Amino acid sequence: MNSITMKINADELIMMALKEDITSEDITTNSVMPKYQLGTVDLICKQDGIISGLNVFKRVFELLDSDTKVELFFNDGDAVKNKDLLGKVTGDIRVLLSGERVALNYLQRMSGIATYTNKIVTLLADTNITLLDTRKTTPNMRVFEKYAVKCGGGSNHRYNLSDGILLKDNHIGAAGSITKAVAMAKNYASFVRKIEVEVENLDMVKEAVEAGADIIMLDNMSHDDMKKAVELIDGRALTECSGNITADNLSKLNDIGIDYVSSGALTHSAPILDVSLKNLHPIEN
Repeated sequence: MNSITMKINADELIMMALKEDITSEDITTNSVMPKYQLGTVDLICKQDGIISGLNVFKRVFELLDSDTKVELFFNDGDAVKNKDLLGKVTGDIRVLLSGERVALNYLQRMSGIATYTNKIVTLLADTNITLLDTRKTTPNMRVFEKYAVKCGGGSNHRYNLSDGILLKDNHIGAAGSITKAVAMAKNYASFVRKIEVEVENLDMVKEAVEAGADIIMLDNMSHDDMKKAVELIDGRALTECSGNITADNLSKLNDIGIDYVSSGALTHSAPILDVSLKNLHPIEN
C-alpha cells in the first residue's frame, strides 16, 4: 500500500480506529510516563505465515507523532517465521504505548488474511483457477482486507457496489427474470462494464448464457451440475464458483474447468497471525 493510497484511503480509517481506542487520553500510559522519553520497541513475529500491513502498522505511529521512526526488515507479502524480528519502532514512549494495540490489530488481521489466502493459492497451484475474495469484509476494513488478499497471492473481486455488476438472486427476482435483468443492466451501464449473473441450477445457466452474461457464477451447485454447467457454457462466458469454499473442500473443484473461485472465508474466517511488540526500553540521551 503506497503513500498516496494510504493518505487517500487509509488515513481517515486509521484515525477512526485510534479515536475508538483513545477517546480522551491513555490513562495507563500517562500515569507511568507523564512526560516525553525517547524509547524503542521490537516488532516480533510469533507464528510462521505471510506478513501484510507493515506500512499500515507504521502509519498508526506516524499519525500519532510524525517524528516516530519505524524501521521495517520485511516487505508485505514476504514469508515470515516464528521469532523473526520484523522491525523496530523508535520515538516518544507514550506514542509507542498508545499506538501499540491499534497498530498490531491491523497487522495481525491483515497478515492472517494473507496467510490463509496463500494457503488456498498454494492448493490451486496446479490448476488454472484464479482465487477471488468477496465483499464479506469487516465494516471500515475493506481496503485493508482486500489488500491483504493480494499480499497472499489472491485476486480481488469487485471492490464495492459501484465497481461492477453482479446480478444475484434478489436482483433477478426484482427484475422478473435473468433475461430481463441482463437486458436492463446492459441498457443502464456503460458498455465497458462486464455483467455477472449468479445462478443456482442448470436452467438458470442456460438462460444466463442466452441473455449474454459475461460471467456466470455457479452458486452452491453440486459438483456434477457444475461440470455440466461449464460444458453447457462452452467458453461463451467466464465461469466462477462460489458458496462455502474453504481449504478443506477446494480439491473437489480441480476437474470442473472453472476460471475463478470466490471465497468469503478469506476475509471473514481467517485467523490472525500472532505478532507482538516486545522489549520496550528507554533510550538515554
